[in-house]
Amino acid sequence: MWCRGLADKMAITAGMSKCVGAACVRGIVVKEVILGRHRYPHTPVCTNFYGVRLSVRPWNSRGVYMRQDLKVKAMSTNGENGYYKEYDYDLIAIGAGSGGVRAARFASQFGANVAVCEMPFAPISSDEAGGVGGTCVLRGCVPKKLLVYGANFPHDFESSRGFGWSFETEPKHDWKTLITNKNAELNRLTGVYKSLLQKSEVDLIEGRGKIVDAHTVEVKGKQYTTQHILVSVGGRATVPNIPGKENAITSDEALNLSERPNKICIVGGGYIALEFAGIFAGLGTEVHVFVRQPKVLRGFDEEIRDFIAAQLQAQGIVFHFGESPTAIEKRNDGTFCLVTDSGKEVSDLVMFATGRAPNTKNLGLEEVGVKLDKRGAIEVDSFSRTNVDSIWAIGDVTNRINLTPVALMEGMAMAKTAFGNEPTKPDYRFIASAVFTQPPIGTVGYTEEQAVEKFGDVDVYTSTFRPMKATLSGLPEKTFMKIIVDASSDKVVGIHMCGDETPEILQGFAVAVKAGLTKKMFDSTVGIHPTAAEELVTMRTPTRKIRKKSEQTGGDKEESAPATSAY
Repeated sequence: MWCRGLADKMAITAGMSKCVGAACVRGIVVKEVILGRHRYPHTPVCTNFYGVRLSVRPWNSRGVYMRQDLKVKAMSTNGENGYYKEYDYDLIAIGAGSGGVRAARFASQFGANVAVCEMPFAPISSDEAGGVGGTCVLRGCVPKKLLVYGANFPHDFESSRGFGWSFETEPKHDWKTLITNKNAELNRLTGVYKSLLQKSEVDLIEGRGKIVDAHTVEVKGKQYTTQHILVSVGGRATVPNIPGKENAITSDEALNLSERPNKICIVGGGYIALEFAGIFAGLGTEVHVFVRQPKVLRGFDEEIRDFIAAQLQAQGIVFHFGESPTAIEKRNDGTFCLVTDSGKEVSDLVMFATGRAPNTKNLGLEEVGVKLDKRGAIEVDSFSRTNVDSIWAIGDVTNRINLTPVALMEGMAMAKTAFGNEPTKPDYRFIASAVFTQPPIGTVGYTEEQAVEKFGDVDVYTSTFRPMKATLSGLPEKTFMKIIVDASSDKVVGIHMCGDETPEILQGFAVAVKAGLTKKMFDSTVGIHPTAAEELVTMRTPTRKIRKKSEQTGGDKEESAPATSAY
């Protein structure tokens, strides 16, 4: 069979095949093609490399791809007696968070017929409520940072006095106004996400999706068939199983409180615990943080861990290290008593920020044979595919690197692999991240400990300095910066910072680290003056040189040199 009729206007591509007025290499199927409002019956459509994926793309006379209103119903060779089987969709994504929306939009751009199912919006997630936009947009990164902005103003008011500002009355904060405006922004954002799906011609099915079989998803009692299923439901905050755990709140509730507490106990030493500690402390709440470990931020660079703890303690946040909660008692006056293995603390609220778990319960995964790990995370291969060929998973539900930009990357890679004829593995090398404490943290690459284990010989450059703004404000602020270099190659393999605007600074330097730039290249770059960022291209003398490889030849284990200072 030959491609005729539309051959002058389009090349039909699928998998590893392309038909341009010639016989298909991988095989041809007669199928109705819908182009705009016009139907072209009996147009040859090719299968893909696996013999199951169909897509049609319009090309102009010069062979340049042109996006048009083009959809082809999904078909598979898995039908009875070898005949092709139709599905309602090429892809159904369960969960309209950042990763699910990204995968759906890109799959649609590749010509797939796509739907996303998501539960109705509510500020606090539950088995019946979620919202288009997912955790990051609705009850994570975005609302949290809006509250961080709000909590920074008292510091700015205090700083302004050194620059000549005075106030006849002290500024007052209204918590309800902050929460009302935050919720209004969330409603706007969920509308934006819905609009993005609509413009991408992705169907939105409202309700909780459940997998019935390898090619069927059920929403509100109605079943939809699909060639591929993507699970992108994210994770949920967890509370340890201790007496009185029903009296605790999580980050979901903390972002939607009707009143700001005068005192709060926060359990946890990770980034969520520290970010909320900074938010509440900045707005005037007495904050106590209970950390099971001897330090905060397990997994971060050791010097960053020590530096941020000291900075937060200087702001009045009280840390209880080495204490684990054993119970939460509700008192007659409406307050709560957090009981630990070392004592008790009474406060208006007790918040747990001790971790999140993959949201995989009641999705039908076990029934269709999808493998889960001990924590309930979906096991996937390097292309985000589960052990069931038609089912994929991305984002926090896989418990790989639980960051929104990572889920976006995984969603894009999934769409390219399944529908774009471009098998793509997510690239997890040198992923930058930030902790929006006060001051914030920016980090990319290896910690010092990881670098020594990986490379052996490492040069470490550090600088602690007083930012220029603090010279007039008089506030006891410090900034810390650290560069880690593989001594054998001179490549910068890690950067860790804590101070004002460090996440903004780090985003650009993360590109340099991933590109494999050397310390010599950093040193040859002219800095922008006066900025804190210029310190990263002016640190010339190593604070210490670690020579682990030299131990075998009797060389020095470590050499020290004084740290540099910006001013």
